[in-house]
Amino acid sequence: MSRIVLAPMEGLADDILRDCLTRIGGIDLCVTEFIRVTTQLLPPKVFKRLCPELANGCKTPAGVPVRIQLLGSDPKALAANAVRALELGSPGVDLNFGCPAKTVNRSQGGAILLQEPQRVAHIVATVRQAIGDDAWLSAKMRLGFATKDLALDNAKGIADAGANELTVHARTKVEGYRPPAHWQWINKIRQHVSIPVIANGEVWTPADYEACKQASGSDDVMIGRGLVWKPDLALQIAHQQADQPHQAWNWTALVPTVLYFIDLVEATVEVKYQDARIKQWLKLLGRVYPQAHLCFEQGKRMQNLVSLRQLVQDSA
Repeated sequence: MSRIVLAPMEGLADDILRDCLTRIGGIDLCVTEFIRVTTQLLPPKVFKRLCPELANGCKTPAGVPVRIQLLGSDPKALAANAVRALELGSPGVDLNFGCPAKTVNRSQGGAILLQEPQRVAHIVATVRQAIGDDAWLSAKMRLGFATKDLALDNAKGIADAGANELTVHARTKVEGYRPPAHWQWINKIRQHVSIPVIANGEVWTPADYEACKQASGSDDVMIGRGLVWKPDLALQIAHQQADQPHQAWNWTALVPTVLYFIDLVEATVEVKYQDARIKQWLKLLGRVYPQAHLCFEQGKRMQNLVSLRQLVQDSA
């Protein structure tokens, strides 16, 4: 059975959005925003802050499993923190070799490591040794940093070092998020590794999902921005897979989810950040739904949640 995985998006796909999106349906697994690891074993509160679902069996309120992701370059520190993540209840650990952020890359994290396949493999092997053979270990990578020349070396190194699964974002760091995503490269990688490969990148519609699966040969697909902009995309895909017609949600259908999102933000986010968090999603939703764009434009100077909530309510 094919799975849809919600991508880890720093500063965006937090527990609040994970809750909202998984309630809609169609998502089979979530991966957290990365937990940055330097040289220290992090206290449990850091894991619980980025993954509050640990208090709920590491599942969203809708029952979708959440896997903790770690980012860093110190093998021993990553290994120690992987052990801690598992002890706290994460159903597995994901290692980030894909983040394109300059600040992350400057500190030797994320996609910059793809310039050194042996280093990537050593990190994976060290974490595997620490967590044991039975624990679930996955990794996420891009096709490379500036070029794709080392894509196969990195993927094979990750697989041979003991990862159970690999997600490939089908662009290099330098390519960023510019289309196209090179799904055919994922198929090349699949021919060189013996572990399952999840395809990621540029899936915005059910048709994109089908094209991605066909070009990559992957059973499973990870979706990020496509689900943030079109929250029922995974549900559309699930219905399509089951041969059940599904009408894409219009703004009126989505408004209850947005209002629930606002309620969660009010209940859990520090007051000074609440309005920005709501406006962030409204702005992104506005790329698909004109009413969301109007809400953002009319509400971007509002700092009162009551007014923002009323604005969304009245737009339905």
